[in-house]
Amino acid sequence: MIAIINRILIVDNDTSSVFQIGAVSSRDETIILHVLKKSGCYTEKLIMNGITRTTKFAFPVLVVEDNLLMRKILEASLMEAGYEVVSAGNGREALEIYGNGYYPIIMTDWVMPEMDGLELCRVIRESHSERYTYIILLTSQDSKTEMIQGLEAGADEYLVKPVNPAELTVRLKTARRILDLESSLKTSLEEIKNLSLKDSLTGIFNRRYLNERLPHEIKRAYRYERPMSLIMLDIDHFKAVNDTYGHQTGDIVLKGCADCITGSIRKEIDWPARFGGEEFVIVLPETDLPGAMVVAERLRQLVAGRATRTNGTVIRITASLGVASFDPEYQREPVTAEILAGHADKCLYQAKNGGRNRVIGIQL
Repeated sequence: MIAIINRILIVDNDTSSVFQIGAVSSRDETIILHVLKKSGCYTEKLIMNGITRTTKFAFPVLVVEDNLLMRKILEASLMEAGYEVVSAGNGREALEIYGNGYYPIIMTDWVMPEMDGLELCRVIRESHSERYTYIILLTSQDSKTEMIQGLEAGADEYLVKPVNPAELTVRLKTARRILDLESSLKTSLEEIKNLSLKDSLTGIFNRRYLNERLPHEIKRAYRYERPMSLIMLDIDHFKAVNDTYGHQTGDIVLKGCADCITGSIRKEIDWPARFGGEEFVIVLPETDLPGAMVVAERLRQLVAGRATRTNGTVIRITASLGVASFDPEYQREPVTAEILAGHADKCLYQAKNGGRNRVIGIQL
């Protein structure tokens, strides 16, 4: 829908207040402007010709302009185009606002007190925010030298004042398109990263993720002096399952075991990883040995009680588990990821050698 509107902005010289008169006819506009000029008010007509009202933007646009009249003109243009607006009178004030929220689009004047537009651009770019900010630099100069200076400072776009409302709308559409592309790229990269850290068969974390995160979990345990445990699980006689029923059935069994693991641990706290083959690791932060033994025994029972049905055959499996725990408050020797996993692995093989389908644990 196209809105053909004439708007008048009025600045009261005594109070610096700004008033807006909208949707006036050409005849009424002429009369109003004549009366206001006779009374000594400074007026500026804002003609919003041919602006298409856009779909509402999810985030507010931050307008940075020290001139009150120009700021109100920009606000009116943006709101007419469907944008929410937050304003600042200089770069320093804008920087404070920017630090307390997310403003993907910033429109800033060049020359301002305290902190100008170029410095604001540089500071925002140096902040290395996780999400991109599209910066439009406004200036009354249109020389190539100033344009290059603005772009080098970090601006994405350059507009000469007074800004044409229709041009502004088009520039904002460009900003939104670039921001959408950046968001899509970021989402794709995040998905690729997640795929590289997840086991494609079971959907839980893989060994790479385990190797990267486990040392951090141990450092965290030491920092807060909290106990931590690690469970290592191995499916008993898994080779026989593959040899008898085939690898596809073996994959179903592995997925079922992973489901048992994820269903028996605390979400957002504990986390599992596939160590390799039929071996799994479960990391239990904030968990001492008695607590870890309870989790391991519950998991052993879940695996033993699960029935996998394939081609009219019911397959039941068991698992052996090794548990290793440490408490930084009482730990004499430093614990590393290799040491913790090594002790859990030794307990696992003790469980295997002791007849399988059992849990063995150790306090470091």
